[in-house]
Amino acid sequence: MSTSLLSNPVLYREPANKEFFREASIGLLQPQKTLPCKFLYDDQGSDLFNQICDLDEYYPTRTETAILRDNIREIAEVIGPGCRLVEFGSGTSTKTRMLLEHLADLASYTPIDISSAQLFDSCEQLGTEFPALEILPLAADYTDSLHLPESETPAQKVVAFFPGSTIGNFEPHEAVSFLRRIACLCGQHGGLLIGVDLIKDRRRLEAAYNDRKGVTAAFNLNLLARANRELGSDFDLGSFRHQAIYDEALGRIEMRLISLQPQVVRVANQEFFFDEDEYITTEYSYKYSLPKFTKLAQSAGFEVLNVWVDRNKLFSVQYLRVRSDGAVNR
Repeated sequence: MSTSLLSNPVLYREPANKEFFREASIGLLQPQKTLPCKFLYDDQGSDLFNQICDLDEYYPTRTETAILRDNIREIAEVIGPGCRLVEFGSGTSTKTRMLLEHLADLASYTPIDISSAQLFDSCEQLGTEFPALEILPLAADYTDSLHLPESETPAQKVVAFFPGSTIGNFEPHEAVSFLRRIACLCGQHGGLLIGVDLIKDRRRLEAAYNDRKGVTAAFNLNLLARANRELGSDFDLGSFRHQAIYDEALGRIEMRLISLQPQVVRVANQEFFFDEDEYITTEYSYKYSLPKFTKLAQSAGFEVLNVWVDRNKLFSVQYLRVRSDGAVNR
């Protein structure tokens, strides 16, 4: 059917300044200061992240894209016909186009993204490319409880798409909880096509998050600039520097903003003190072995049906099916 994308758009409110302030205040009061990584993705941050995806050092995007391209017919066959496709963190939906072109009898597509401007720009373009597809955009924080907009086209099942290495941004116990919510959202016969970054050598990992052009540094520092714009804080961006290190014991990249001097930062009516070299943790990115991620998926009520890996074993794309017995391992 032909669908007017924006005649009746489905919108969830993006995180308001009040929520940003609340979560920032809680994080900055912790012994180890933190700022939630979801707030990296305002319009400017989303644009910077798109630039990161094109960097030579940043292997995940091009590697996952190649895996999808090389295996798309098999992936489409495993997913099967008549599904409703729901994408978490859709961004520009670049990788999604391969699925939209190859999935048989696709019922509808629901892209979910926290950046409403990018979401609707993408949907307008997709509406031109796929005029017969029912597209139901949802501007939301996908880590919250979600209610999918009603589709006019019945679907045989719901399949979620979660590309990139974003599952690694969750602590493992948080990842299990998030995947459980996806399993509940997809329901019986549903599935999840997910990108999972794999454990590899420290040099390659740290280079990917400390690029020579400084785009990742600008992306990270934009979180402080956003706080200044939206919360009236007074972060001096020149008094912080970006750093990303790989903690081999925990299997994760830790992205930080390090204070270059003792300083006081005001956020609304609160003051936060920083010592020299004290840092704010802004993002974790966990890397998984295939067996470890299988165990995590099983704990969330999924079974791993298929795994596709590039020849250098840098990255994986996996199809998980909601367990038919409804069991969730504890």
